[in-house]
Amino acid sequence: MRCEKCGAILEADDGYEHAGQVLCEDCYLDIKAAPKVCDPWAVYTAKKEASQNPTLTSIQEKILNLIREKGEVTAEEICRETGIKEEEFRRNFAALRHMELARATKKGDEIYFTTFSS
Repeated sequence: MRCEKCGAILEADDGYEHAGQVLCEDCYLDIKAAPKVCDPWAVYTAKKEASQNPTLTSIQEKILNLIREKGEVTAEEICRETGIKEEEFRRNFAALRHMELARATKKGDEIYFTTFSS
């Protein structure tokens, strides 16, 4: 058996079913434990922590620097410019959003990412 998302080989008892797919543990956890962008408790906690010790990962710094440099950027542009996958971008953006350093805005049918103060 194989994971239907990443293709990893699974033992008979190692698969997890989600939305009609059989997934490996890593892919299943990526889906189930994905951070939510609009989470008031996470915002409160992240802002409190960021005000005391604003430490960003290198990926978060790349994303934030690109947004600051270009103003408004699509997820596709961010992924292309930073060389990360969209799932990795979404996870890191959620942290930046919780710290109120970056936000998303919709213009027409397109979603753009910009700094929180814009």
